[in-house]
Amino acid sequence: MTASGGERRRPGKRRYRLAQRRKAMRRYRLAQRRKAIGLSQERLAEVLGVDRSTVVRWERAETDPQPWHRPHLAAALKLSVEELADLLTDVGQPPAPINERLDYVLRHPSRVDLVTVAYLRERVQHLDERYDRAPSTLLLAEAGQLHGQATFLRQHARSGSVQRELAAAVAESATLMGQLVWDASQRHDHAASAAYFDQAISAAKETRDAVAEANALLRKSYLALYGTKRPTAGIALTARAAAVSHHDSHVIAGLAQLHRAEAHAMLGQAQDCSDALGAAEDHFASADPRDPAAALFCHSHHARLAGSCWLSLSKPADAITALEKARQLIAARRKSTAVVLGNLALASILHRDVDAATSYLHQTIDVIERTRAGGGLNLAFAAARQLCPWRDQPSVQDVNDRLLTLMTP
Repeated sequence: MTASGGERRRPGKRRYRLAQRRKAMRRYRLAQRRKAIGLSQERLAEVLGVDRSTVVRWERAETDPQPWHRPHLAAALKLSVEELADLLTDVGQPPAPINERLDYVLRHPSRVDLVTVAYLRERVQHLDERYDRAPSTLLLAEAGQLHGQATFLRQHARSGSVQRELAAAVAESATLMGQLVWDASQRHDHAASAAYFDQAISAAKETRDAVAEANALLRKSYLALYGTKRPTAGIALTARAAAVSHHDSHVIAGLAQLHRAEAHAMLGQAQDCSDALGAAEDHFASADPRDPAAALFCHSHHARLAGSCWLSLSKPADAITALEKARQLIAARRKSTAVVLGNLALASILHRDVDAATSYLHQTIDVIERTRAGGGLNLAFAAARQLCPWRDQPSVQDVNDRLLTLMTP
């Protein structure tokens, strides 16, 4: 037989079959658990004080963790030693596609597992990332479905670790639903949003997740500050959020102090407002990329809220300076951009600069048309009402016409 014949190909085929068998013998659920809690192989190895190649061999089922590694590995993966043992013995073929797995689990809810919960949480996080750029009405249906699935599965889960992860999923999805419902209602449905935030706070307490609890408290404070207009209630909620997150997240604590500052400004309490702005600045200076709420931080936050505070304290020149700084720090057209532009319009009206005010309002409407930002829309209408003394001017009439178009179904 020639050198190019079948005899030459057999070793290659054997190597291929051997590689396929080795691939099938991996610990897929162990790797999925690591990914579900956001650890890379390098990071897990660093936490355990081993080489990355050691973690790779564990996940390929080439070696087993030594007895002295197992308690630390279980702690790093947020599992009991017994649950880790189950993952280590689960060696075999790749699991079914996760969407098929979810369909199966919804039909047999008592069999919900950590992989399925991780998939639900990943989808909630993806929607949360889109929140500031997409109309809430477009996200609401999927978010509601995910929240309903997490709540339903939580009622049937048997494993303690799965119950904890589902409680975390409910905290995240309920927080998102509170935001979406309020925004989609143009910030009118305070009761439904408050119910979601309360559900999130309860679930976060169950898992002892201070960051999730503080985030839900912070979001609930927005209802008091910008919905029902009760700044005193807003101060109480932001103070709770800052206290709960003080040792766990400088980002959340800083955001809570910023909104506490705005509540004090609404009450005309300039010194308390300044103190809270300073406290927020200190927290942000101490934050780092490892903060569990790092994704919520934006460099425009401090300038944006400071501008709003100066506006409430009737200091339009200071407000414009801060808000222009915030505007430059917001790279994309987001819902928060509409809030900054709306406040700039209000500050310009206080300065009696009608041309600047109408220019900012046109820019505000541009963003609202893309994002349907409830906060920006409320500010735009507030500014339009304050422009009534100049309603006969063509530039003001143009703005009013665009605002009326926004309200047309």
